[in-house]
Amino acid sequence: MSNPGTPTFDQLRIFLAIVDTGSFAAAGRKLNRAVSVISYGIANLEAQLGLSLFDREGTRKPQLTVAGRALLAEARSIAGGMDGLRAKVKGLLDGLEAEVDLAVDVMLPAEALGRVLRAFALEFPTVQLRLHVEALGSVTAMVLDGQAIVGISGPLALGVEGIDSMTAGSVEMVPVAAPDHPLGRMGHIPPGAVRDHTQLVLSDRSRYTEGRDFAVVSPKTWRLSDLSAKHALLREGVGWGNMPLPMIEGDLVTGALVRLVIPDHPSETYRFAGIWRRDTPPGPAASWLLEQLVARCTEAEGNDVAT
Repeated sequence: MSNPGTPTFDQLRIFLAIVDTGSFAAAGRKLNRAVSVISYGIANLEAQLGLSLFDREGTRKPQLTVAGRALLAEARSIAGGMDGLRAKVKGLLDGLEAEVDLAVDVMLPAEALGRVLRAFALEFPTVQLRLHVEALGSVTAMVLDGQAIVGISGPLALGVEGIDSMTAGSVEMVPVAAPDHPLGRMGHIPPGAVRDHTQLVLSDRSRYTEGRDFAVVSPKTWRLSDLSAKHALLREGVGWGNMPLPMIEGDLVTGALVRLVIPDHPSETYRFAGIWRRDTPPGPAASWLLEQLVARCTEAEGNDVAT
């Protein structure tokens, strides 16, 4: 019975870099190492484990062997844990932040955000806050690019490489229109009828939403990057569209907007996630802020369900 050796963290980084980039040369560029160093590192790793991880014959691109595929998930887990450990230590050494950049999804209920930020000002009076309110994939882009240390994002953040996340509740999205809009005057909306009317659609310019549509039903659309502008145009009867329920509850009560019952386009749930870069976890103030936002959003979701 053979006992494998213990690979180094650097060897695992080289292994993952080859898998992620597709070649030894590209891994070298990513890690700023010579190709010979990459090859030497993998050879040593394979010798340590007593396994061949890549099939290098008959192809320009190294292919994972059966053993390589079996070990990939474990290698990622170890590397992710090490990144988290190093970043956590850095946060402790750095101490309390002088300032915190926070990015939040525009769909986030304003009441929940306001309460948390008020408490933050009392808890951390010396920490300056920069608040960025963005749409769709822009929150994830800001966190990944280092423009924000933490964020409350929509569902687009899930599965993005380099981003860690925690669930943070959700908000109900409902289709609405002005009462004098053709759809608003319909007592019963037949299937497919909304396709004949202009749909107001929220959009952004981030790389995570490029060429993608979300809950778009009508071929006739107006694209807006501002949710408040969309709200105003809906009230003016320019078109119909989906809005977060907390933002338009007052309009439904006063009759400024009516909720559309569309058989082929029901209400949807827009889920939030608290996010941060895996290699740059938040410091004490940003961690407190993120935890409070997640708790408040989750609590608000529970209250909505209860009512």
